[in-house]
Amino acid sequence: MKLHAIVTNLDTAQQAVAAGATVVQLRVKAPTDEVVARGRGFRQLRATFIVNDDVAAAIALGADGVHLGQSDAGAEAARAAGLMLGRSASTLEQALAADADYLGVGPVWESPSKHDADPAIGLDGLRRICDAVRAPVVAIGGIDASNAGACIRAGAAGVAVIRAATDPGLRRAIDAAVRDR
Repeated sequence: MKLHAIVTNLDTAQQAVAAGATVVQLRVKAPTDEVVARGRGFRQLRATFIVNDDVAAAIALGADGVHLGQSDAGAEAARAAGLMLGRSASTLEQALAADADYLGVGPVWESPSKHDADPAIGLDGLRRICDAVRAPVVAIGGIDASNAGACIRAGAAGVAVIRAATDPGLRRAIDAAVRDR
């Protein structure tokens, strides 16, 4: 879970894996048939494969898991299918209540992809959640090579990125922070 690359297509996923991503999450806001069509080829990547918000697509694609938001249905179906279950959390209360194999926590900082989300929790909020839960925490929101290490030092198991998904400097920063922890 060190480097979780959130992508919309196979080409970017391949670049992200080449740059050190350990997880690729296909995030396509579309009907299941389109998600499945866009997800072909992801299973062959040398990374854990997660589908965003669509349990049926995750099953059809042979994904390792599915990531669901707070209000998304499908956790029971994901568990029944043996999928890894990721959940989003932006507060300590949400994190504590989540039934998940990992938590996507944030936004840590303001981010263009989270412009309509809850306020940024900062490193202190991230640390509080990491200290309180048993599931691995993946920090998200405004993360790049300059601040990823701070998330790891705050207790996150990894970071999730969109814009920085293909930056090899990001994986180096994460690995350095893990060594120093």
